[in-house]
Formats: sequence, structure tokens, C-alpha cells
Amino acid sequence: MTHKLLLVYSWFVRTLFIILPDVPLIMRFRGFMYSLAMPACGKNFQVSANVIIKGLDLLSVGCDVYIAPNVVINCHAQVILQDQVMIGFNSVVVSGNHTYLNGSFRFGISSPSLIQIGFGSWIAANCTICAGVKIGSGCLIAANSVVNRNCDGGFIYAGVPARKIKSCI
Repeated sequence: MTHKLLLVYSWFVRTLFIILPDVPLIMRFRGFMYSLAMPACGKNFQVSANVIIKGLDLLSVGCDVYIAPNVVINCHAQVILQDQVMIGFNSVVVSGNHTYLNGSFRFGISSPSLIQIGFGSWIAANCTICAGVKIGSGCLIAANSVVNRNCDGGFIYAGVPARKIKSCI
């Protein structure tokens, strides 16, 4: 029952603030409203308009986190965004996978796995972060990438699936 109430609350916050402009003060207020239902949230959590967050009770956010417009965060398991994480336009973060049952994925049970994005990492536009992935500190996930494996800290990853390209240093 709590999960369904939080889905309604998330929808309410999104609907209430969707017409307001994406300026830092309003984005921080959106973040504050979402944080009321989250287990942990640091200061300066900024959420743009049109962001969809499902599973607020499983989302933990550090300080100075920014989520751009049209991002979808679907928490079937815990999702941890550490301090100074940025998630770019149209990215998708989903902490659950469908399973195969009787020749179909439609009715297979969900297989949830933790997602953790490390300090100072930047998920660029149109990226997909799959269940069970840990992204290290200071990573850049290039635009249009799909991350389905763990990423070491301090590197640039790109492609489908994302591969280590070079060091950020």
C-alpha cells in the first residue's frame, strides 16, 4: 500500500510543478518535495520538469545532484546517486529486469538489483543505466550509451554496450 501511495505522491509533485520554469530555486523546491518521501537526500537536490520518479522509497540522493528534463528513474531495487551526480536529458535508470516465463517476458517476475552512481559522475543525454550496475566516482557516460556492466571510477565510457574509452585525467 505504501508503494502505491508514493506513486501517487510522485505523480502529484510532478503534476503540481510541471508548469513552473526550470530555474534553480524551483528545481530545488521540486527536489525538496520529492525528498520528503525518500530515505536519504542531501542539500541542493535539483529536479527538472517532466522527470518521472517511481519508487521514491528506494531512491537515495547525495548533495548537489541534478536531474535534467525527461529523465525516468524506476526503482525496483535501491538506487543510490552520490554527491554531485548529474543525469542528462532523456536518460533512463531502471533497477529491475524482466524475466522470461512460458515463452514471454510479459508475465515474468521482476529481477531487482542495486544501482549506484558514484561521486561526481555525469550521465550524459539519452543514456540507459541497467539494473545491477555500479558506476565509480568521476565517470563520464557519453551520450546515447547503455551501461550494463560496472564502470571503474575516473574513466569515460561510451557505446552500446558502454566500454571504457579513456581516462578522465
